[in-house]
Amino acid sequence: MTDRPPDPPTERSAELTSTSSDTDSSRDLAAILQSPSYRRADRDTEFLNRDDLRALRLQLEYLKPEFIQREQGIQSTIVVFGSARLPEPAVARQRLAEAEATLARRPDDPVLRSNVETARKQLALSPFYDHARDFARLVSSTCQVDGRCEYVIVTGGGPGVMEAANRGATDVGAKSIGFNIVLPHEQTPNSYITPELCFQFRYFALRKMHFMLRARALVAFPGGFGTLDELFEVLTLLQTGKAQGAAVVLFGRAFWEQLINWNLLVDCGLIGPQDLSLIRYAETAQEAWDMILTQQQPRGSAR
Repeated sequence: MTDRPPDPPTERSAELTSTSSDTDSSRDLAAILQSPSYRRADRDTEFLNRDDLRALRLQLEYLKPEFIQREQGIQSTIVVFGSARLPEPAVARQRLAEAEATLARRPDDPVLRSNVETARKQLALSPFYDHARDFARLVSSTCQVDGRCEYVIVTGGGPGVMEAANRGATDVGAKSIGFNIVLPHEQTPNSYITPELCFQFRYFALRKMHFMLRARALVAFPGGFGTLDELFEVLTLLQTGKAQGAAVVLFGRAFWEQLINWNLLVDCGLIGPQDLSLIRYAETAQEAWDMILTQQQPRGSAR
């Protein structure tokens, strides 16, 4: 049995039930059938997008990814954050070569000199792409065995570090998840996400919730506002006890300690010394994985 309502009558069926042959009457009936008010509510996207229905949209945005992840057997996840703008090393080298070639034609241009410096720094950071891929490969091959879906890699679904993590899972034939978000400049999902586990969110709040619902660890690579937003969100949840047990591993200690003066927060009494214990640092995929394993042992994993 199903509670699915029957489809609305077609114009042909409406004609069969009409007792009038008047042309004006037929035209009126066509206008009725095409009226937005006649659309079934669950098929009326204009109606569903009204401000008054935001609560319903939030509920749907929670339920759809939740149901699908259950159906796919996703038990737990590891969230990987990092810059969408961080390319793999080969691409970074090509971009630097192009920037240097452009500067060689106009060596006095300050903008072009700045572009070269940025490209050099991007090249220096590009090994993190490979680290993210290695980490996802290691975790996925360890935990997705015998049909289990433990510690499944989940990313924001975009390019850069997110692509690298989804790619690492694909390397070993494992599932991975992408939580994309609608942005003013449309973000296309990277091609390494498991198709059945690629989601698109309208609301950041619901996306954040889904990142944490099954998370056993957060691994953050160098990134910008989005990465920092998610990192501090998780740290706040752990600090306040709203979330428990998730490991936070920052990849590349030198980058993070240059970016954020954690000790200043302690010295000024803005966080407690014990809060620094929420953060761990790693330089390699194996080191990051070992840190997570010291906090909790996934079922079916081997050290």
